[in-house]
Amino acid sequence: MTNGRILLLDDSDVNLTIYRAALASLPEIDVTTATNPKIALALLREAQFDVAVVDYRMPEMDGITFIREASHGGNESLLSVMLTAETDVEVRQAALDAGVADFLIKPIDRAEFAARMRNLVALARSRRQLADRAALLKEEVDRATAALRAQEIETIARLTRAAEFRDSITGLHVVRVGEICAALGRTIGLSAGECDRLMLAAPMHDIGKVATPDHILLKPGRLTPDEFEIMKRHTVAGYGILKDSTSPMLQMAAEIALSHHEKWDGTGYPHGLRRTEIPLSARLCSIADVFDALTSVRPYKHAWTIDDALAEIDALSEKQFDPDVVAVFHASIAEIVEIKRRLSDDAPAA
Repeated sequence: MTNGRILLLDDSDVNLTIYRAALASLPEIDVTTATNPKIALALLREAQFDVAVVDYRMPEMDGITFIREASHGGNESLLSVMLTAETDVEVRQAALDAGVADFLIKPIDRAEFAARMRNLVALARSRRQLADRAALLKEEVDRATAALRAQEIETIARLTRAAEFRDSITGLHVVRVGEICAALGRTIGLSAGECDRLMLAAPMHDIGKVATPDHILLKPGRLTPDEFEIMKRHTVAGYGILKDSTSPMLQMAAEIALSHHEKWDGTGYPHGLRRTEIPLSARLCSIADVFDALTSVRPYKHAWTIDDALAEIDALSEKQFDPDVVAVFHASIAEIVEIKRRLSDDAPAA
């Protein structure tokens, strides 16, 4: 282990000589002296010290001001000791408020001075070791959290791909829906974490289609009323697949899977929810899903223009869509168009 380091600050060379001599019995401690507070502050910025011994009465900057300035320099584990006269009661109180760790009365007792410095250096170094250990533990926790998150994201991606295998028209649709939901969330003012969850959860909105029979899911023409009733069950099936996870991301995905076909006026399915009974995540996914489907090529239709799709969304405001979300959609349209360009089904693979 390297030696402890003490900075002695006093405008008197004589006093500094006395303090240094008192510490001569501590070979495990390196001593640096300064007569000018500004030079001492520069020394603290350049190197890490364990203890700073500071005289209160100095012409350019008093000791309390120095201690306050020193606390901003990156020496978080630095312990400050104030040298005062025995009668300076008010100074002591102010020094305590500034964060001083100890006091010494002038003139110093050399044996006491050396003993206190040894103890304070040991304390400062212990504090720094604890701080370093805490930082190391945090780094390890962050790494472990990132690894778990990567595994969670991979699980979600694979679940989404499972739905895509049964729906040949999906392409990058589900990815765009997630990105559009995140863009809407940012415009609303949701936290970065919430937007991140939206981006990863929304692509699973149709995961329940894995439970839909092929003759219905892959039927090229219009579904019969009975077939449509069976198709509608994919919302409940998706919820059943996702609902019991402890992951906040998968919990949101379950919420979206269940409610993304609910409508603002209560005519949606599976539960006929109205207005804000519908979770916000599902209201965002609903509009993102419809817009991307309208503006994408399907075997049965051409892609609509952005303007035509926006006109349709406006026509469905207060019927299918939350009018506030429609307004947010318009406010986010530049970012949404860029998402469509970046994640076009015709774009070459990265």
